[in-house]
Amino acid sequence: MIRTAVACAAAGWLLAGNPTAAQEVQRSAHHDFRTVTVADGLDVPWSIAWLPDGDMLVTERPGRLRIVRDGTLLPDPVPGVPEVVARGQGGLFEVLPHPDFAANRLLYLSYARPTAEGSTTAVIRGRFEDDRLTGVEDVFVAQSRGGGHYGGRLAWDRDGYLFASVGDRMARTRGDLTAHPAQDPSNHHGVTVRLHDDGRVPDDNPFVGQDGVLPEIWSYGHRNPQGLLVHPDTGDLWAHEHGPQGGDELNLIRPALNYGWPVVGYGVNYRSGTAIHAATLGEGMESPVHFWVPSIATSGLMLYTGDRFPAWKGSFFVGGMSGRQLARLTPSVDEPGRIELEETLAYGIGRVRDVRQGPDGYIYLAVEHRDGPSQVVRLEPVARR
Repeated sequence: MIRTAVACAAAGWLLAGNPTAAQEVQRSAHHDFRTVTVADGLDVPWSIAWLPDGDMLVTERPGRLRIVRDGTLLPDPVPGVPEVVARGQGGLFEVLPHPDFAANRLLYLSYARPTAEGSTTAVIRGRFEDDRLTGVEDVFVAQSRGGGHYGGRLAWDRDGYLFASVGDRMARTRGDLTAHPAQDPSNHHGVTVRLHDDGRVPDDNPFVGQDGVLPEIWSYGHRNPQGLLVHPDTGDLWAHEHGPQGGDELNLIRPALNYGWPVVGYGVNYRSGTAIHAATLGEGMESPVHFWVPSIATSGLMLYTGDRFPAWKGSFFVGGMSGRQLARLTPSVDEPGRIELEETLAYGIGRVRDVRQGPDGYIYLAVEHRDGPSQVVRLEPVARR
């Protein structure tokens, strides 16, 4: 794998309160582009989605669902969103329309749900009509507890199944790393799950009928999956997850497989730098397709299929919160499942929470600024001279 870094002038990426800088042209290996503010004044935007009528939906982690209509952020949040635990890493996470939204008006939300023991990751759905969410019902409530690492990403596959991620909830274990809850598929710590659109468990899920394993689980041994997508051509499920200090991973997710946390990995303990894992490889545990050392705090995952940036078609895009950057990953043509090049498109852009391809073929980012209002911005190509 070859890594390239395209340096960007810091002033060009300090978007908050600086609309002139936001228009400056940036350079990359294949395309020059500018970053344009789409919606400003947001509070930790976490997820972006579009409806068939062109409206953009944006979740704010404190628990609000917002509408951007005809280029304007509507002042009032959408009523009907359930109560969320909006502290620490908790809050309102993903918004995802049903594949047949135009007919059924169903909208899905993942969030940190209050429980008697604290909180857990949950998914609900409701009918979105007249800018309101009604008829809200549970789709999935994780059997997990802890202080953070909720996961909360959602994705549809080509057959209409819903995938959701749940983090390891920052669970700790001493001694035997294989005793960690993420290595125990009788709970939802560190898993991806596969469901029907109403929350029922598909009969062909890999663990259906196995004693001591929750049947909705698709894969396990994850830390905190913060990116999830289904490849539109191959149908493969891809996810990335946070490592600790080092060791963010991009994984090709296969059913019933164990992705190793915390037994194997590439990170170390925060501050001390001492070892966490038993090794970087382990029998019966999957290795990542790509990993980051040091970590960029991955968040949001997109495969570009549009025509606005033709040389980027087929690339993965990954947001970085700690790195305050956008990474572009080029898959190998000759060796499926291998990344052959990484290009950093921005430094200091802000904490990128989500990256999405819009219906117009542009690339949209949900960007958090801790020192001011947060934004949704759009990358637009600029012709080279």
